[in-house]
Amino acid sequence: MDNETQTSPALNSSAFSFISKGWREVRDSADADLQLMKDRAKSFKNLAASFDREIDNIINSAAPTFSVPTIRRSSEMEFMKKLQPKISEFRRVYSAPDISRKVMDKWGSRAKLGIDLSRIRSAIVAQVDETEETDMDGIIEFNKVREGRRTRLREEGQFGDWEPIRALKTRLREFEKKNSSIEIFGGFKNSEFVEKVKSSLKAICKEPQESKEVPPLDVPELLAYLVKQSGPFLDQFGIRRDLCDKMVESLCSKRKNQLVLRSLAAGEPSAVEPDKINGELDLRIASVLQSTGHCYEGGFWTDFMKHDVSDGKRHVAIVTTASLPWMTGTAVNSLFRAAYLAKSAKQKVTLLVPWLCRSDQELVYPNNLTFSSPEEQENYIHNWLEERIGFKADFRISFYPGKFSKERRSIIPAGDTSQFIPSKDADIAILEEPEHLNWYHHGKRWTDKFSHVVGIVHTNYLEYIKREKNGGRQAFLVKHINNLVTRAYCHKVLRLSAATQDLPKSVICNVHGVNPKFLQIGEKVVEERELGQQAFSKGAYFLGKMVWAKGYKELIDLVAKHKNDLDGFKLDVYGNGEDAHDVQSTAKRLDLNLNFLKGRDHADDSLHRYKIFVNPSVSDVLCTATAEALAMGKFVVCADHPSNEFFRSFPNCLTYKTSEDFVAKVKEALAKEPQPLTPEQRYNLSWEAATQRFREYSELERVLNNEHNEAKLRKSNGKTIAKSVSMPSLSEMVDGGLAFAHYCFTGNEFLRLCTGAIPGTRDYDKEHCKDLHLLPPQVENPIYGW
Repeated sequence: MDNETQTSPALNSSAFSFISKGWREVRDSADADLQLMKDRAKSFKNLAASFDREIDNIINSAAPTFSVPTIRRSSEMEFMKKLQPKISEFRRVYSAPDISRKVMDKWGSRAKLGIDLSRIRSAIVAQVDETEETDMDGIIEFNKVREGRRTRLREEGQFGDWEPIRALKTRLREFEKKNSSIEIFGGFKNSEFVEKVKSSLKAICKEPQESKEVPPLDVPELLAYLVKQSGPFLDQFGIRRDLCDKMVESLCSKRKNQLVLRSLAAGEPSAVEPDKINGELDLRIASVLQSTGHCYEGGFWTDFMKHDVSDGKRHVAIVTTASLPWMTGTAVNSLFRAAYLAKSAKQKVTLLVPWLCRSDQELVYPNNLTFSSPEEQENYIHNWLEERIGFKADFRISFYPGKFSKERRSIIPAGDTSQFIPSKDADIAILEEPEHLNWYHHGKRWTDKFSHVVGIVHTNYLEYIKREKNGGRQAFLVKHINNLVTRAYCHKVLRLSAATQDLPKSVICNVHGVNPKFLQIGEKVVEERELGQQAFSKGAYFLGKMVWAKGYKELIDLVAKHKNDLDGFKLDVYGNGEDAHDVQSTAKRLDLNLNFLKGRDHADDSLHRYKIFVNPSVSDVLCTATAEALAMGKFVVCADHPSNEFFRSFPNCLTYKTSEDFVAKVKEALAKEPQPLTPEQRYNLSWEAATQRFREYSELERVLNNEHNEAKLRKSNGKTIAKSVSMPSLSEMVDGGLAFAHYCFTGNEFLRLCTGAIPGTRDYDKEHCKDLHLLPPQVENPIYGW
């Protein structure tokens, strides 16, 4: 205890002995002392700041990426850490700029310097008292350092660094001697932190080429881009696309020469393809617009609506032009498409079908089948479907008002069809027969309400119209109307075969499959043949709606021309239709060996034993009956026509080019047995494969996966520019203008009637309001006037 009492005064006197010596020197030379105080105040201020940083770095530097040998936490470190706030306060008070002025005012020529250091001394004494209780060794070492400092002050004759800092620096130098930089920072070089710093620096430091100024567009480039964007618009006036490509190529001749010189310098072939020229032109436009900071956010005509996907699922709405029990392609195939899209459970599906009033149902539906309510028809559709697919189809069926046209033999929508899909579900739309749905569409633009609109072309309307009176002129008008409505209302168009009209934004792909029941029939036929049983006991047949345009004219012409060559050949014909009487009377008058029977389902048991299916039609886009016959393992004799391109890969499909070739193919089928389908061929005919093809070619998979719906322009160095964001599309502006013009045209009842619309179909009628529980159109869409 006595030792502790003696040590405390000794420590106090040691800590402040250097301050007393300083004041004695000041009294000897006042001028020198004042200058010294100014200099030391500045240095002390800087030193304290650096001392703060060093203390923080030493205390907080616990890096996880490398290890440092453990350093004993001495009492000086704890002492200095606790003393830091007091030092800062001392520095702030005694380093003020006016301290020298105050000192001079108080000092005279013989004035004595007297500064009250009691508070500082008391603080330091209290701090030492706390420290000596925790670590006496540190205090002793601190005193030794103070004695060494006193000696150095005598040698230097001026104030040096404060002793605790000098001791800290000494220990750091000793630490550096004991531990080399390799040991400390060896693991730091390969640390994750260093890699992130490197990547950040690379991202900040751009390549020199990127910083170069983009040269402005010249007049030929502007003209070339105008022609390129106007291609679909010029197509409306009969100017072919290849001619537009040649015009773009000629206007880009200067750019082409630059590409040739560049390719020669790089040792590449000098040929420049048109696609490469178009890509370079798009890249030039996008680069210039991007350099100006321009961002395209939509055109004048666009009014986008965003779908809410708060439930985490996307919504697909399939809109078609027919419904069961009318056994037509748009009714059956759209139903299967809805079922197999809903099967994946990636999205919700709604099938929107037309609702016909009782009078129209009696004209359209077979066997006098009618429905009193939409719910009754919905149950009928679901039951029919589940009997054939073998699983429960989880999708919703909705109805829109429609009217049957006897002249066109089709259902025409009444009112705005898009309004029957709620805005919260307006995400992705699939329009079965988009041209048919939009001929007289007067309502919301599909591409504005839905984020992605896909049209599927089922019917070759031009082929049917050409068979009518003044068919050539009508076909010309319908061709351009079809171009207009598909451009204005679709983002993507799928054509089932090349037999359809070449529409804008279209690609060719068969996205239809066959009823699974037909594949099961084919498997049963293979099993019977393996057991040695006779699978086919009947000859040939034809099945289809009995209208002249469905192949009956071609069939009667072929059989009549080669009646002698086909002696003994009997053909059973199944079908009902408007031209049934004329077809049968013509065959009877020509004495043809054709046996006419009532139409029936192709999966009916009475048709299983036929070996040959004959289909001479050239008006079909993709004959569903042909696919069903192949799935059942039969021979198919059909015309060499674009509508049959998908079926040519099947060995049982026999195509003919001439009437003589038709006779040869029929005899070949009668003499041989069909080959069993391979697993791959069966899969290609299935709806699973058709749905996968649809997802791919319609870009539905990309949209459902929330990928960016924008084209990318790739540079030679691998970097990309967003085309749709950077570049305004003249084509989109034209499409919007066409949609607006079409809306104005279809809003005029006189113009609608002149083009063949059913009277009163701009809005639905009272009977539709009653059946579908709708508000009257005057209430739903009020018109305010004066």
